[in-house]
Amino acid sequence: MDCRIGCGACCIAGSISSNIPGMPKGKAAGVRCIQLTFDNKCNLFGKAERPLVCNTLKPSLEMCGTRYEDAFSYLASLEEATKLE
Repeated sequence: MDCRIGCGACCIAGSISSNIPGMPKGKAAGVRCIQLTFDNKCNLFGKAERPLVCNTLKPSLEMCGTRYEDAFSYLASLEEATKLE
């Protein structure tokens, strides 16, 4: 499965603890990544500066669903589950 163009849920819903250019301390869950463009594309896609967590996250029907709201809800629930561990 390919990313749904214009979604960007994974760049907003989850937290990133590693350095992101422009966000040296990473980002909190629910905060829009500074590298996400106005049309929800990643400025770092394919670049070495892209965080490892972003490079390893692969789209799937289970994670992405059929619309942004599905993806955001799924990713937010994963974020919450990791806090409980």
